[in-house]
Amino acid sequence: MTSVNKTIKVAAIQMVSGASLDANLARAGALIAEAAEKGARVIALPEYFCFMGHRDRDKLAIRETPGAGKIQEFLADTARRHRIWLIGGSLPLQTDDPDRIYNSSLVFGPEGDSLGRYDKIHLFGFRKGTESYDESVSIKPGSPEAQVISLPWGELGLSICYDLRFPELYRAMGTVDLIVVPSAFTYTTGSAHWEILLRARAIENQCYVLAPAQGGRHENGRRTWGHSMLVGPWGEVLGCLSEGEGCVLGELDLVRLEEVRLSLPTLKHRTM
Repeated sequence: MTSVNKTIKVAAIQMVSGASLDANLARAGALIAEAAEKGARVIALPEYFCFMGHRDRDKLAIRETPGAGKIQEFLADTARRHRIWLIGGSLPLQTDDPDRIYNSSLVFGPEGDSLGRYDKIHLFGFRKGTESYDESVSIKPGSPEAQVISLPWGELGLSICYDLRFPELYRAMGTVDLIVVPSAFTYTTGSAHWEILLRARAIENQCYVLAPAQGGRHENGRRTWGHSMLVGPWGEVLGCLSEGEGCVLGELDLVRLEEVRLSLPTLKHRTM
């Protein structure tokens, strides 16, 4: 970001993705276009924006090799068309295990160029009554290290969904301006912890947090919490969409960011 322009408009896209790849890409494209028309220059999609199948292993059928495939082409073309920085939620990428994929978030720039990739580290597991999830069945965890991308407007830290519960990942990012958390939180865990955790990560790391989410009842019967939001560096919720498709817009203000860090310099006071 230049010395003249200290703000940039950002958007979190909320979806209720289904089992049709083409339909999901079409809806994502329409929502991105809407956000871009409203001035958003940084736009983030939710986890599994491209596909929410009926079974855990269904996503194996649409996995792509890095650098090639319909989903990656869609992200690159869309970023180029709207001249935006696009965080592609998550999509399935090939691993050396035929039975598992990486759950990966890719970042594309205004030229349609690939700027970075993060493979989800922490795999969600939950069991309560008849509700149960085990991501390790079909997902291979990425290398346990933080991924930060230096962009013209600031430092971008990447994470996905369940990572939100592990603050050490975000501290390992160092000083960043924006953390993105594309997610598909369950209704049960989201209603209890989603907002609390997002606000905590923003406060701890004195940065903005942009959290695009899945939000509604899906074809497969799963219900996701939604509440996509933008949180400021003081922990304030700057925008939120509770349920259904849409976008949350707000501004990343570097002047405000610096004011918070100067008034309460916790990042400089760290001793561990």
